[in-house]
Amino acid sequence: MLPKLCILPHWASGSKKMKFVFLILLQAAVLLFTNGSGLMDNGTKSVQEEKETDACPIKLKTSRKCDEGGEECPYQITLPPMTIQLPWQFQLIEQTLKEVESLKETVNNLKKTCQDCKLQADDNQEADNEFLPPETDTPLDHSKLQENRVQELQNKVSRLSASLKDTKTKMHVLQGRLEQMNLFNMDNVENYVDSKVANLTFVVNSLDHRCSSNCPAVQSNAAIQLLPRDCADYFDLGKRHNGIYRIAPDPRNYSFEVYCDMESMGGGWTVIQIRQDGSTRFNRTWNEYKNGFGNLSREFWLGNDKIHLLTKSKETQLRIELEDFNRVREYAKYEQFYVANEFLKYRLSISGYTGTAGDALHFSKHYNHDQKFFTTPDRDNDRYSSGNCGAYYSSGWWFDACLAANLNGKYYHKKYRGVRNGIFWGTWPGLSDDIPSGYRQPFKRVKMMIRPKVFMS
Repeated sequence: MLPKLCILPHWASGSKKMKFVFLILLQAAVLLFTNGSGLMDNGTKSVQEEKETDACPIKLKTSRKCDEGGEECPYQITLPPMTIQLPWQFQLIEQTLKEVESLKETVNNLKKTCQDCKLQADDNQEADNEFLPPETDTPLDHSKLQENRVQELQNKVSRLSASLKDTKTKMHVLQGRLEQMNLFNMDNVENYVDSKVANLTFVVNSLDHRCSSNCPAVQSNAAIQLLPRDCADYFDLGKRHNGIYRIAPDPRNYSFEVYCDMESMGGGWTVIQIRQDGSTRFNRTWNEYKNGFGNLSREFWLGNDKIHLLTKSKETQLRIELEDFNRVREYAKYEQFYVANEFLKYRLSISGYTGTAGDALHFSKHYNHDQKFFTTPDRDNDRYSSGNCGAYYSSGWWFDACLAANLNGKYYHKKYRGVRNGIFWGTWPGLSDDIPSGYRQPFKRVKMMIRPKVFMS
């Protein structure tokens, strides 16, 4: 049995096309209800039959009049409640709808979250604006202000860097000036004064020789004036044999005996020190080194006062001859040699090295004997701040802090261990070979002798 349908016209008239669509829909509805009723069981049919009396038949009922112009009015179909079985694929539509609803809910939550974040950002922005300077109204202005501050800091760093570079340059210039000013230290002043005193002494001595026989000093020291000043003068007088001669370097002082070497290297040498057998002890006091000690025929130190008199009036050269127990012989020659007076602590001035033994007197910056005072075990004039080099090495010498050379050390007849307090020359060939074994290099013979720089043999 077909269900009763109430078909109510929604408009009075309509177009032919709309009527055709309406008829198709009506037929589809009838077919659906027909199929649907065929699927119902008997219980369902009875219920429907009881309610059929309440359903209205299908009929056309207009809700308003159509226009006279013949305009077709569409119809509205009202279907009663019904149950329709659809193919199982229609479940996918339901699942899809549920997923759509879930996605819709998720989107709504995200929108709400974004709105909350935006509100919080606006609140923070307003809070930040409270700390901006009065002339800054927006975050953009605040960003510009930060950039300006960074730029200012960079400029300050650049200026400081340039200032540091300029300061460094000035420091180098000042350091150079200080190094130049360091040349005018007390040592150089003393050397300058000492050299002037030596020049004055030379002039005075020259004047003494020019003095006539009417001068009282000449008449009283006539015997001294007749004496040669050094061994070179004896050589000029024809003396050619080694031996002891009396000389008078300064007629105003006194005469004294010296040992003259008239055979070595052209002759005319005045010997100021000899070491050859260890017969003389060189661990002596200041006064003994001042006046001299030992035996002129064997071993001796001529004396600092005498060495000063020999070197003050003439430009003097020094020759040092050394021989070890292996019969190795070397020498060191210096074109300039001068010993100051006692007031200047017998300061040594030496330069112009040539030879085969090496320049031990100018060994290094920290071991340089040039321009050093004389030191003895009882008179400390060295540059060693922790003690007395003379006492430590048992001799008198022009110590630095302490030594690279010491020709007045203890005489050893063979190699020795311990403190290097023997005769020492730091540039002696093969000297480093004795370091691993711990033995020290001894010397068999040493001789120091001087003569005028201008000498015709």
